[in-house]
Amino acid sequence: MSKNQNKTGSYSFFNCIEKNFDKAARFISIEKGLLEQIKACNSVYRMHFPVKIGKEIKVIEAYRVQHSHHKLPCKGGIRYSMKVNQDEIMTLAALMTYKCAIVDVPFGGAKGGIKIDPQTISSENIEKITRRYTSELIKKNFIGPGIDVPAPDYGTGEREMSWIFDTFLSLRSGDVDALACVTGKPVSQGGVRGRKEATGLGVFYGIRELCHVKEEMYSVGLDVGLVGKKIIIQGLGNVGYHAASFFHESGAIIIALAEREGAIYNEKGLNVSKVFLHLRNNGSILNFPEAKNIENTEKALELECDILIPAALENVIHKNNANRIKAKIIGEAANGPITPEADEILDKKGMIIVPDIYLNAGGVTVSYFEWLKNLSHVRYGRMEKKFRENVNAEFLKIIETVCKKKISIEEKKMILRGPREIDLVRSGLEDTMINGFHKIRDLKKSLKIENMRTAAFVLSINKIIDSYEKLGIFP
Repeated sequence: MSKNQNKTGSYSFFNCIEKNFDKAARFISIEKGLLEQIKACNSVYRMHFPVKIGKEIKVIEAYRVQHSHHKLPCKGGIRYSMKVNQDEIMTLAALMTYKCAIVDVPFGGAKGGIKIDPQTISSENIEKITRRYTSELIKKNFIGPGIDVPAPDYGTGEREMSWIFDTFLSLRSGDVDALACVTGKPVSQGGVRGRKEATGLGVFYGIRELCHVKEEMYSVGLDVGLVGKKIIIQGLGNVGYHAASFFHESGAIIIALAEREGAIYNEKGLNVSKVFLHLRNNGSILNFPEAKNIENTEKALELECDILIPAALENVIHKNNANRIKAKIIGEAANGPITPEADEILDKKGMIIVPDIYLNAGGVTVSYFEWLKNLSHVRYGRMEKKFRENVNAEFLKIIETVCKKKISIEEKKMILRGPREIDLVRSGLEDTMINGFHKIRDLKKSLKIENMRTAAFVLSINKIIDSYEKLGIFP
């Protein structure tokens, strides 16, 4: 039995992350005890609280884990799922720490979870549970703009984040920065435009940047660029859907989409918008008129393609199916979709794996922008949009005068337009993902590290070490 497995044979997700951490530690010269401090979770809060659902009182199991305090506040989503357990939440909190460090977001990693099935509970009862959970976090000082800032995750969204904010404000009345206690809120409640699609867009930017590097593409026998690349995406939730949409718009060919109930395949390509409409109308992607059904969703991962994007659950690529994976690039849009054993098999096959701790950091990056917006109390672009439009108009007048040529109305509209909030958010996210990719790649080359995952962990750990040293905590 693998040391990453427990007695039942299932994986300890946290041990998988520790194994990746240990691989990276070989490239770092620092006292072992200090590495152990970085690896360990600082605070684990497990709670049980009663909620009246119907005529019965249900005891709800929930968690909030703060992995690292090298930067404050801590940051991480809250998921609602019957699969929630301490190991999973600890792991996701650790991943958040490393993600934030890689993309230079000044947060420590955290994560939360409530063990419920939101599909079987009424909206009214989900609200009760969410508000009670928030009050429990407040009691123990596990939430606040400068302490710990939750966000949406699997099973949660803007609605739950609004309830969290409202509960926090009711118990901390008068806190001028209360909006910053949680991110992923609706725009009308202090949310930021572009947050919903941020993780999927970050996945797109990261893979696009990889595909622009000749050396990387030639190493796996592909041409430069995204156009014409055949892509399979597993998971059509928020992340998978937006990633698929951006890839489709860029000229890539989405040949298969996989969900829990099965997958659909069309070698010539799928129209993502049509598939999503079919899913919304029928409750399933199966029987889409322009595709062939694949009953076993795992088989879709094994089809011939250029790029495979697992965007749903952890451990979907494992030692039993890794040898059958035919993709040349795997982009980890989900957290931990590849087990350590599968990782080694895929590495030997020469695949490029773009790791989760970098690739799906788009969500926390834009959450950071929302947090900053809430603390500054002003919408992005509000102060400078009109000023920039006026300056651009003056430039156009000068250009027309000097060149003695009129610029068309359509061209004027494009040049004159000042940046909207979503333009600034997407620009910041794009720059963040591009810089993160090249930092990982440069480190991989300079230290002769075998793969991007290990290089990403080395980059992240070094940044955390630097933070601790600057604080004077490490000698």
